[in-house]
Amino acid sequence: MATFLAYDDKGAGTPLVLIHGHPFDRSMWAPQTAAFAGSHRVITPDLRGYGASPVTEGVVPLSMFAEDIAQLLDSLDVDRFVLGGLSMGGQIAMECYRLFGERIRGLILADTFPTAETPAGKQGRRDLADRLLREGMKGYADEVLHKMVAPYAEQDVAAHVHRMMTATNPEGAAAALRGRAERPDYRDLLTRVTVPSLVVVGRDDAYTPVCDAEAMHAALPQSTLKVIESAAHMPNLERPAEFNAALADYLVRIGD
Repeated sequence: MATFLAYDDKGAGTPLVLIHGHPFDRSMWAPQTAAFAGSHRVITPDLRGYGASPVTEGVVPLSMFAEDIAQLLDSLDVDRFVLGGLSMGGQIAMECYRLFGERIRGLILADTFPTAETPAGKQGRRDLADRLLREGMKGYADEVLHKMVAPYAEQDVAAHVHRMMTATNPEGAAAALRGRAERPDYRDLLTRVTVPSLVVVGRDDAYTPVCDAEAMHAALPQSTLKVIESAAHMPNLERPAEFNAALADYLVRIGD
């Protein structure tokens, strides 16, 4: 079965599938691909509407992103895998577990949260979608850069994050925002996860604060929590050594 998603597929061994956040692309996982392709088969897709993958206009719900991941892995003959995601990618990972949890050997949730959107939050996402269609990505990227990464982040890291945001197609970003506004509440699902999980968060993350990560850790039956110091919303890029150490420890723990 062919897939329309752009993706990288590096290394061999237990598949490790990493889902990027909004409004980024698969290049955000470059430090993890470099670190783990020697021991794992690291698969990093560009989600529908992001990076080099085709754009779908209108509304793209999390279930559509999850089904795209399943189709990609089917096309690669990957049956079972460790799955991780950051921010929106973490919510897509939760949706994947809801739809085909029997395929998932381990779950990594980074800088994300499981609750459904509030009415105000729904309107905020719709308003942002409209703004991106009117104005493009640059103004938004300029505004949120130092919430995505901390103000003290390395300049090359901040520049990479800004490039990913400004390169994103506004139609794809808007469709994801509208779909994400309607996401379900995953808190009950987390209590029923039967595989070991890793929860990671940057200490200075303003989007998904440490208390959100602690709540997920408490809900997940077999979880480890790692707080990355001196990082905001993207600790995998801001503090890759610390993030990779936590991921390596977790993969050893689950036997990968």
